[in-house]
Amino acid sequence: MLKFFSLIAAGVLVSTAAHADNCEPLRTQIEANIASKGVTDFSVTVVDAEAVVVGDTVGSCGQGTKKIVYARSAASAGAAAPRPQQPTRDEDIWVECRDGSMVKGGGCKP
Repeated sequence: MLKFFSLIAAGVLVSTAAHADNCEPLRTQIEANIASKGVTDFSVTVVDAEAVVVGDTVGSCGQGTKKIVYARSAASAGAAAPRPQQPTRDEDIWVECRDGSMVKGGGCKP
């Protein structure tokens, strides 16, 4: 019986680790989505959730321990006239729910 519970506990730990390490696939997906809209000279990076960064937060991962940040490169930002920053729409943000699933727009089900 103890062996059974040990196997269950190990499975839960592996499952949790798999959900926590979803940052790179999500970053790649967001990067591809931005590129498909014709945007060039940009970066999408994963940083600690508490980090202060230049750019827009476009998602979170690692069970909320990290955030995904989009920034235009200096070359492309300098080529265009500066414009006021548009407010971020909720539907543009990818959110990781507590169960590890990813939803666009923050609509996690309780």
